[in-house]
Amino acid sequence: MKKLFLVVALCCAGLVQGWSQNPEPAKAENPNAPEITFDELIHDFGTLVLNSKAETEFIFTNTGKEPLTITQCSASCGCTAPSWSKEPVKPGEKGSIKVVYKNTNYAAPFSKIVTVTSNAKTSKVILTIKGTVVQGQKAE
Repeated sequence: MKKLFLVVALCCAGLVQGWSQNPEPAKAENPNAPEITFDELIHDFGTLVLNSKAETEFIFTNTGKEPLTITQCSASCGCTAPSWSKEPVKPGEKGSIKVVYKNTNYAAPFSKIVTVTSNAKTSKVILTIKGTVVQGQKAE
């Protein structure tokens, strides 16, 4: 009797779990959706002096057919600060994301990322900044 009860309980638990797994319907892709196309995805600062600041601008184009809106840019650490326009970028127009890097910790090679989230077909894009921080004078 105990075995029968155990088998029935396991079957019921399996059915309940199976019914609770309600998959979301697949979203239809919008053929007119905006698309973000960057001129470059990686920027190499080369050699930077310790305790200095460097900045670059990543230029992009909306190659889609609807306005592109960047909803968030998040950096991999506090030493990197991205900023961008909150205004939608019309199809065919350009926009930019400014990235400032402050190297105050130590002299060493670095590689930091900025994750760009938007309403584009490719909703997340990774931008990378890299270089080498040295003490003293900038190497020529």
